[in-house]
Amino acid sequence: MWCTRNDHLSAPRVCDSHVATQPDLNGTDQEPEAQSPSASGAVSVSDCLEPLSAVSMFETELLDLTIQTRDHGGDLDRAIQTYGAGPWLDLSTGINARPYPVPNMPNTVWSALPTRSDIKSLEPTAKAASGTEACVVALAGAQAAIQLIPRLVDSGRACIVGPTYNEHGAALKAQGWTVEMIQNAANGAGADLVTVVNPNNPDGRVWDNATLLELADQVGVLVIDESFIDCTHQPSLATQMDDARDDIIVLRSFGKFYGLAGIRLGFVITGAKTAQRLRELAGPWSVNGPAIAIGHAALRDKAWQTATRDRLEKDAQRLDDLASVHGLRLVGGTPLFRTYNAEDAFKVQAALAKKHMWTRVFPYSQTWIRFGLPGTESDWTRLQNALAFA
Repeated sequence: MWCTRNDHLSAPRVCDSHVATQPDLNGTDQEPEAQSPSASGAVSVSDCLEPLSAVSMFETELLDLTIQTRDHGGDLDRAIQTYGAGPWLDLSTGINARPYPVPNMPNTVWSALPTRSDIKSLEPTAKAASGTEACVVALAGAQAAIQLIPRLVDSGRACIVGPTYNEHGAALKAQGWTVEMIQNAANGAGADLVTVVNPNNPDGRVWDNATLLELADQVGVLVIDESFIDCTHQPSLATQMDDARDDIIVLRSFGKFYGLAGIRLGFVITGAKTAQRLRELAGPWSVNGPAIAIGHAALRDKAWQTATRDRLEKDAQRLDDLASVHGLRLVGGTPLFRTYNAEDAFKVQAALAKKHMWTRVFPYSQTWIRFGLPGTESDWTRLQNALAFA
C-alpha cells in the first residue's frame, strides 16, 4: 500500500500489504494516523503519476519510459548543452555533498594492481559495518552488481517495485528477462526474481524486513537495493541473513552516503554460493586500490557516520522547510534526497537551470522533482535565491 504520512523527517514511509508504520528519528515505530494527503502534506501515487492512474498503464508505459530513457541524476552534460556552461550546482543526485575526508594513502595504492587478498581484505570490514553473518562481495559500485545479477541465473520473469531506479529493469531486459513493473512488493509473489529498492528512490518508500523475508520465500531470487540505507535509522535486511541465504541479494552503495561516488565502490551481501558466483563474474581487479584504502577507513569511522547522519537529517528538514515556502509539497525521500510535488516539475527545473542549478525530473511524472542537499552555506543561499524565481 501507499503511505501518506511523512511527518518525521528521516523516517521514510513504510509499506507492506497489511500495515504501515513509520519509525521516528530514534528508530521506534509509530502507527500512522489516518490522514488525507492534503492534511499530511504528502501525496499518493495517483496524485503524482498523472496521467498514469490505471494499473495497466502503470505497468506498461512506466516500464517503457524508465527503461528506454535510462535517464539519471548527475547528467550535467545535458544541462550544459541546453543552458550553457557556468558555475553549476548539481542537486540532481542523492550523493552527500560533504564527503568523507580522504586519508593519506601510500603510493602503491595508485601504482600497483590490487591483489585478490587486497580486495578480499575489505570484505570483513564491510561485513562488520553491515552487521551481517552473510557473505560480502566488494564491487565497483552497486551499479556493477546490478549489471551482474541478471547473469546469475537463467532469465525468466522479473518484477520490479516502481517507480524506481531505472537501471534495474534495463539490466534485466538486456539479459533477456521479462520485466514487469509493480506497485506493491507483495504482487511479486511467484516471480523468478523480484527487485525492491529500500528505501526507494525517488519516493522514499520503505518495506519492513519481516515483509521482505516473507516475500523471499515466495520468489526465486529477492534483490534488495539498500543504496540509500546508510543515511537512515532503518535496519538493514542484511542483519537478518547468514551465508545460507543464496536466494537474497542485498546491494549496498558506498559512494552516496560517504560522498565519494567517483571511487566506484559498493558491496553485495548474500549467501556463500551466490557470492562465489558473483566473484567469478566480476573477474580480477573488481575494486581499485584507492577504493580499498578509503573503504577500510570510512567503514570503521563510527564517529563520522553518526555525525553525518545527524547533519543530513537537519539539512533535509531545512530543505523541506525551504521547499514548502515556495509551494513544493513533500512526496518523500531520504536524508540524502527529497522529492517534491510541483504544479509543473519541468518548468521548475528549467527556471532553476537558468540559474545554473540542476535538479532531477522524471519522464513518468509531470509533477515530481527531486533535490539533493546543498553542501555549503553559499550553496544554500544560491538555492534559496533561485527558488524565488522558479
